[in-house]
Amino acid sequence: MSYKSILVNLDADRSNVAVVKAASALAQRWNARLIGFCAADAYLPVTGPEGATLAGEVWQQMRDDDERRFKDRRKEFEALVAGAAETEWRDAMERPTYALVQASRAADLVVMQAADGAATRDTARRSDPGSAVLQTGRPLLIVGTGTEHRIGRKIVVAWKDTKEARRAVFDAIPLLQAADDVIVVTVASTIDQWARASIADITAFLARHGVAARNETVESYRESDSLIALVDRYDADLVVSGAFGHSRLREWAFGGMTRSLLDETRLNRFMSS
Repeated sequence: MSYKSILVNLDADRSNVAVVKAASALAQRWNARLIGFCAADAYLPVTGPEGATLAGEVWQQMRDDDERRFKDRRKEFEALVAGAAETEWRDAMERPTYALVQASRAADLVVMQAADGAATRDTARRSDPGSAVLQTGRPLLIVGTGTEHRIGRKIVVAWKDTKEARRAVFDAIPLLQAADDVIVVTVASTIDQWARASIADITAFLARHGVAARNETVESYRESDSLIALVDRYDADLVVSGAFGHSRLREWAFGGMTRSLLDETRLNRFMSS
């Protein structure tokens, strides 16, 4: 099992060096096709009827500027990959999250950066990681700030026996197989026999896929804080977890652990829902 096609999402208005280098390293590892993708939308100026013509001209100028940005981002992408992987380029003059969800059908894995945490406030300029992970139907690898280009030497699997966590573990198998060390962790207010049986089953499941994982259970009422403290203690460079959330009008309501991990922008996070 491996990833054959990886889509890396580039922001139109900021540096993409870290996320492109990380995605390029993953594409090299599995000889995967790397799709560079960038989307942005222009704000329509708000004016009265007398300013409609001027507003239209300003809006068209913003779109023209974005076309130039797309060309710049493509040059940046191709220069950073520099022939290390087979590449493709796509861009869209559309709301970035919506466009990313549509483009993700072409990939096994989506890689993006998200310096703003669980939800971006600038939805016309940046893809929102929380919405993306819940809507793409693909695993999402969110590259942390200041990350190294090689991701996945030491991986913590945040295990909770839910559909989302089961999906994440299965989707992450190529990364887990390539890791030097894998720790499956359950953090809960009470660790009972059911929880111990659950973590033993998932560890055995991974062993059958060639992943020699060890496991650990932690009793804590502060589940998110305890998990992140454990990630730091093990010096892990990737956290694998399920992403739980549901739509609430125009916003997403996330599970507590999901929101905490999305907000930990310094960490590399692999999520499925």
